[in-house]
Amino acid sequence: METGCAMTKSDSFDTNAAAYDIWFDENQTIYQAELEAVKDFIPYAGAGVEIGMGTARFAAPLGIAIGVEPSPRMAELAKQRGVEVIEGVAEALPIADMAFDFALMVTVVCFFDNIASAFQEANRILKPKGVLIVGFIDRNSELGRQYSQRKKQSRFYKEAAFYSTSELETQLAVAGFADFIYRQTLFPGQSGVRKVENGHGKGSFIVVRAIKSRSGNRDRIQT
Repeated sequence: METGCAMTKSDSFDTNAAAYDIWFDENQTIYQAELEAVKDFIPYAGAGVEIGMGTARFAAPLGIAIGVEPSPRMAELAKQRGVEVIEGVAEALPIADMAFDFALMVTVVCFFDNIASAFQEANRILKPKGVLIVGFIDRNSELGRQYSQRKKQSRFYKEAAFYSTSELETQLAVAGFADFIYRQTLFPGQSGVRKVENGHGKGSFIVVRAIKSRSGNRDRIQT
């Protein structure tokens, strides 16, 4: 399984954009389970943006019209799916303050050079009480352990830094987010079934919905 897209570590994704995109067609059960876990947290109204959009495999079916992506080849595929692309990285979003009602990040946090800065930037571009949805592979899950062990052999994950759910929640809290709600999928032994449950701790793919509770404090950012 090779899901995800890079922000500043985008060279391998630019080189392998077609292979990345084909993965979703060849692994429909996993892809649809992840999509199902994410979609219930997408607000019914308001303007949204996906940060680290890749080829728009999530933005397009979820009705998100704009995405940020640093890889030119990934961006071209995203445009073919009808999504507007802003070239940029998560740690320095070329977006005005309080421009969006919600933001989405899917299987991309492990590629940030500075996850604290990325979450701070997401806070900045969100309106008060804006929603941030983050989908990620839990480092402590079965799949997370497999990815960590095979990093050096992967085209995409050589430089990835995986996080546990508690570590990610701590980073979000420091960046000014609160009111965390979780969904999970990709359970051990799951095969051919798109099962999604509330909470975390059993599934490998976790989605957290967080609300902007205050403006982030840059002085508290730690990498």
